[in-house]
Amino acid sequence: MVIEGKGISKKYGKSWIFRDLDFIITNDEKTAITGKNGAGKSTLLQLIAGFLTPSKGKILFDNQAADEHPHSAAFVGPYTEIIQEFTLRELLKFHANFKKPLCNFEQMADKASLPLDKIIDEFSTGMKQRTQLITAFYFENNILFLDEPTSNLDEQGFRWWMDEINKNRSSIIIIASNDQKEINVCQNSILL
Repeated sequence: MVIEGKGISKKYGKSWIFRDLDFIITNDEKTAITGKNGAGKSTLLQLIAGFLTPSKGKILFDNQAADEHPHSAAFVGPYTEIIQEFTLRELLKFHANFKKPLCNFEQMADKASLPLDKIIDEFSTGMKQRTQLITAFYFENNILFLDEPTSNLDEQGFRWWMDEINKNRSSIIIIASNDQKEINVCQNSILL
């Protein structure tokens, strides 16, 4: 798969976040979106994922509009919501209605060091971050969109993240971050 941005520009009100951005992201590649705070890293990630629409330009997946191209993706970010009234087991079971699990729920919870039958609302922020990452790492996805993916992880959680990210089960991984530890795993970068 190839994801291509052609003349991507995003404007909020009268202010341009970025203008005329071109990029190419190819299969089996980890790409970092970097730049100063407020440069539009999260915005660009959301544009590529299809959550936002460019003010100008277009984003193509294998020369097709993203909504016309069949792909399975996961989006993990500090502003993404999970169903907090569920236990982890219930959340994973619900998620399995939409995407194929790559291992059983017990293995997922064990790898992420999380309790399966505890209500997610009782999880710490780091545990909630690992919960989101489980849905990216252990379900069938060919694109991972990760916005500051280790921001709430402790050292053990970071090592788990690093192990999983280096396995690269997905064909494309895009990480929006300024954290050098996160972007060091990337072969490609888009600087805003």
